[in-house]
Amino acid sequence: MTIRVLLVDDQELFREGVRVIVDAQEGMEVVGTAADGIEAVRQVDELEPDVVLMDVRMPEMDGVEATRQIFSPERLARRAAAGTVVRVVVLTTFDLDDRAATAIRHGASGFLLKDTTPAQLRDAVRTVHAGNAVLAPRELSALLEGRFAAPRPTPAAYLTLTDKEREVFAAVARGLSNTEVGALVFLSESTVKTHVGAILRKLGLRDRVQIVVFAHEHALT
Repeated sequence: MTIRVLLVDDQELFREGVRVIVDAQEGMEVVGTAADGIEAVRQVDELEPDVVLMDVRMPEMDGVEATRQIFSPERLARRAAAGTVVRVVVLTTFDLDDRAATAIRHGASGFLLKDTTPAQLRDAVRTVHAGNAVLAPRELSALLEGRFAAPRPTPAAYLTLTDKEREVFAAVARGLSNTEVGALVFLSESTVKTHVGAILRKLGLRDRVQIVVFAHEHALT
């Protein structure tokens, strides 16, 4: 299967450089480019790419707002009905960028610095396409620390988790791997995976990154 990539950046030279890198990879192709968030949202709707490489800082509409619109409930429902999935990786010049953190809260699967190597870029595209996060949950936890002014009320869905699922949830929210979670709560790695799947389903989340975000939003860490 070829991974279809949309490139979004206001600098043409950067877009073309990334296009060359992506198109040189086996099993990947650039299906479109955009210079701002407005065009990015339109092209995601039209082209249905698998992965969007999204610059954070752009004129007209930045990558944060574009990410929010791409993952709006209406668009998510439309894609669910069509059986399509879009993943977003935000690109930033600054490590621990506030805008990158906000984009992740809106649904992005992580961020990459713009000086990343071609190999890291390639691996990131494949990682998010497989449904995983670019940014390790432990790093994401540090990125989100203290970035929520006031915690939201605990949603009713969280209360449906079993005691063991809450233990697993807390460990994943701290950035522990399945192996580390298993050792902590005395479960096999396969059982941990089963619990993580149940947690995602009950809370309506897509991946482990969203578990970390959810925990910080609701002060459950």
